[in-house]
Amino acid sequence: MTGAVLEAATTVGSALAAAVARLAAAEVPEPRADAEVLLAHALGTSRAGVIARSGEPLPAGAGACLEPLVARRVAREPLHYLLGEREFWSLPFAVDRRVLIPRPETELVVETSLAVAPGARRVLDLGTGSGAVAAVLARALPVAEVWASDVHAESLAVARTNLVRHAPRVGCVAADVVAPFAADAFDLVVSNPPYVADAELAGLEPEGRAHEPRRALAGGRDGLAIIRRLIGEVPRVLTAGGWLVMEVGAGQAAAVAALAAADGRWRSARRVRDHGGVERVVALANGGDAWTRS
Repeated sequence: MTGAVLEAATTVGSALAAAVARLAAAEVPEPRADAEVLLAHALGTSRAGVIARSGEPLPAGAGACLEPLVARRVAREPLHYLLGEREFWSLPFAVDRRVLIPRPETELVVETSLAVAPGARRVLDLGTGSGAVAAVLARALPVAEVWASDVHAESLAVARTNLVRHAPRVGCVAADVVAPFAADAFDLVVSNPPYVADAELAGLEPEGRAHEPRRALAGGRDGLAIIRRLIGEVPRVLTAGGWLVMEVGAGQAAAVAALAAADGRWRSARRVRDHGGVERVVALANGGDAWTRS
């Protein structure tokens, strides 16, 4: 199915059918849903609007607009890069190939953070990427001073765009983990670090493997390289009783809790399951007396 077929479509419905067929032939997951989203984007309407207008003539130029979007999706470029936006916590965030696309499971980082540290007044989103987590926490904790950091300038540029839109009081800083921050600077540090083991990178879906930034995914030999740094370096910048809340990979939570226990400076670890039953978030409390797990 070629681009010429798309451009030759005469109705909204025939354009949709051609797009679905082309995506299906390329074995793109959920070809109909993706085709509806892309056609809605080309038409400036919603998916419901596409269905409602299926019998209408295809507006001039819509086929030419749709064709490159479908071609890029056939090449397995992530849908949200094509749209330039991803919803997170019911807010739209600009995304492109400079940042990892926010996942629904990362909302559990926000939920857990608000549960363990509802009174946090100084917050750091470490490795902020798109800035989504920092923006949501700043809105949920209106009296808190919130910072977003990233070691990569190109990622921080995307974050700044989103934070200006959704949480303009959040400060942005280029940082390698917590190197530039003072001792006891934060009550809460959150992070969605790279946690895919090197051997597992080749097995990722093409969307992530070929298009999303490798630096946001690759976690070293066992997936825990950056997490080890967080466990080792974050205590210095946390107040006593402060929290580090991290997203981790499936099957990693027990190992992360064990690393924290071995470090000796963490008081406890909470392992939080996502809706699929996977232990997706580990929350570590800084300082105190006995080590506990919950």
